[in-house]
Amino acid sequence: MLRLVIGEALLLALAGVAIGLAGALVSTRVMASQLYGVSARDPVTLASASALLLVVAVLAACVPALNALSVDPVVALKNEGSRSL
Repeated sequence: MLRLVIGEALLLALAGVAIGLAGALVSTRVMASQLYGVSARDPVTLASASALLLVVAVLAACVPALNALSVDPVVALKNEGSRSL
């Protein structure tokens, strides 16, 4: 269960990082005038920002994943069945 919840969050975070990196690389001309001391396509900066976002996404997914571990599946299924009536 823990791997399922964190895996889903990581998949969404990876998709977001990929879209963000593509957007960052497309908008380098606009960003270049606003950056001082670093180039707009600096691989170390892009990689560290991406890694930081992925770590934050995994840590944010840990709270609901740990909550899902504490729920008894039989009780959850019984409560889900009573809601649909």
